[in-house]
Amino acid sequence: MEHVTHGITLDGVARFVDIATDALSSAREEIDALNVYPVPDGDTGTNMFLTVSAARDELRAARQADPDLSLGEGMAVLARATLMGARGNSGVILSQMFRAYVHHLAGAGLQDRPAQTIAAAMAEATEASYAAVGTPVEGTILTVSRAASDAALAVAERPGARTREVFTAAAAAARAALAKTPEQLPVLAQAGVVDAGGRGLCVVLDAVETASTGRRPMPYAPPIGTHQIPVAAAVPSDDLTEDGPAYEVMYLLDLTADGEDAAIVELRKTLAGLGDSLVVVGGDGLWNVHVHVDDVGAAIEAGITAGRPHRIRVTHFAEQVAGNRQRLSARTGRKVVAVAAGPGLAELFESAGAIVVAGGPGQRPSTGQLLEAITACGAAEVVVLPNDADTVRAAEIAARTAEAELDVSVEVIPTQAQVQGLAAVSVHEPGRTFDADVREMTATARHARHGAVTVAARQAITMAGPCEAGDVLGVIAGDFAVVGDDLETVANDVLDRLLGGGGELVTIVSGEDGVELAQRVAAHVEERHPHVDVAVHDGGQPRYPLLVSVE
Repeated sequence: MEHVTHGITLDGVARFVDIATDALSSAREEIDALNVYPVPDGDTGTNMFLTVSAARDELRAARQADPDLSLGEGMAVLARATLMGARGNSGVILSQMFRAYVHHLAGAGLQDRPAQTIAAAMAEATEASYAAVGTPVEGTILTVSRAASDAALAVAERPGARTREVFTAAAAAARAALAKTPEQLPVLAQAGVVDAGGRGLCVVLDAVETASTGRRPMPYAPPIGTHQIPVAAAVPSDDLTEDGPAYEVMYLLDLTADGEDAAIVELRKTLAGLGDSLVVVGGDGLWNVHVHVDDVGAAIEAGITAGRPHRIRVTHFAEQVAGNRQRLSARTGRKVVAVAAGPGLAELFESAGAIVVAGGPGQRPSTGQLLEAITACGAAEVVVLPNDADTVRAAEIAARTAEAELDVSVEVIPTQAQVQGLAAVSVHEPGRTFDADVREMTATARHARHGAVTVAARQAITMAGPCEAGDVLGVIAGDFAVVGDDLETVANDVLDRLLGGGGELVTIVSGEDGVELAQRVAAHVEERHPHVDVAVHDGGQPRYPLLVSVE
């Protein structure tokens, strides 16, 4: 077994990853069930399990290829694997925490004080979790991480503190903080559940304690007062709104080692105040920066203040940016990479010339899968359509990674729904300049008003009132706006409301066993709104009998 003076070995790290993967596998359904929506779209547990299992698989493969793999090399494999395997927002946040933790240990200077080294690494992971999101919210995985690292630091300062005592204190503090998350986040209190991401982090920290001490913590019991009746909340919307920022600014940023952390903290703070859709990831002197703003000069000036920005790219959503990006590259042409939630949807995207990555609730693609699709398509210009709010961040990281490693331009249009992606790809025109094509696709997606029909899997309180398991729910722009007992009636209501704001084209995508329903709803639209064209497609998506849009 490899020995290092701060008590961390590659064997120990591998044992922890194995235990964490198995624990998340066992807890994934329980964590997925901590869903604040009445339909089973929650997959936080699945995302966190897949993120950690990807790291385990990569570390195993690396050790088999090189039995003499050093701790530092193994840590580097783990950091990259979690980033590439990250799925959903929870997976991305967890991957950032892993990266910060292992990087701190790999370069730790407190090798004669192992407990302090571990605690400091946990504190760095906490800072990374807060930095991974544009607007931190308490009562989430962030709060749980902060409580764990604070407890670790407190124990580490005791004379003679041992690493296993640090891990035990951190895990216990995380469980206590998790129990209090409903007091900090109203939607959790209304739902009677704890935060799903925080619960997943507790599973990981319990695995750390087990790997260190050989003891397994007491089985998890939900806090007194929580229950399993979640409340529906608005699906978070990102940046594609008509009154949102007008410019997308991207650049690579070189920083010197001295003061790098402080510079990134200040950069994130500055950019967060300028716009949204903020992603700042990287390390070791090279960072990828992406933000949507109205003030382009201020966004670039923030980079100049922090370090040396280069490969600066600005895209205007309203008009073409002067000049085109021309690159001499073996990669040629332009491709669209689209995430599809059903076999019929996959065929629709493929028929439009897109490269399809399978996705949807419960099987959202990882950063690595999206990066693989971008790489394998061979195009010099790539447009990515995530078609799901929880996949946007993974797509952004894949795009920035591709641009850093390949000679390729990648634009992510943050489509929130499958039908928005269909609208965008329908106006894709490779003959246009890249910026003009992205601008047209972005505008089309932005103006596609979307809705859906699904069936409640549990009792809940929605914006439209209470619902019971088996009730039909009508979704408009991510909000549960209609509660009824008949699929066709609710679907007609949703489309009538969407058409209340005008429209020329209605697109109806049927789900599993929903073809006849789609045809009846199409007939209703044609009779009620004779001036509107109707297109019906068989999407084959699960959970949603109908997806609809109005353009």
